[in-house]
Amino acid sequence: MTGTEDIPGWSVPLHRSLTEPILLGGIPRGMAIALGTLAAAIGLGLQLWLAGIGVYLLGHGVGLFLTRQEPQFGPVFVRHLRAARQHLDV
Repeated sequence: MTGTEDIPGWSVPLHRSLTEPILLGGIPRGMAIALGTLAAAIGLGLQLWLAGIGVYLLGHGVGLFLTRQEPQFGPVFVRHLRAARQHLDV
């Protein structure tokens, strides 16, 4: 059992798409949708076109930077907030 052979029943082929986050424009899909909705609300709803475009570009740039640093930054940040909340409640 010191070799690198597979043990029958203990290895499963795993498709790469199951381990990588779903990205839209280089940022996580949920963040891209939320950011686009916010920018559209500012640009169309408030009729502040330049502010909406600015919010989108700034948010997209920040999201792209964070995704390049850590592709799973969203779940990690949520886990951090939950842990911090538990420690602060003591």
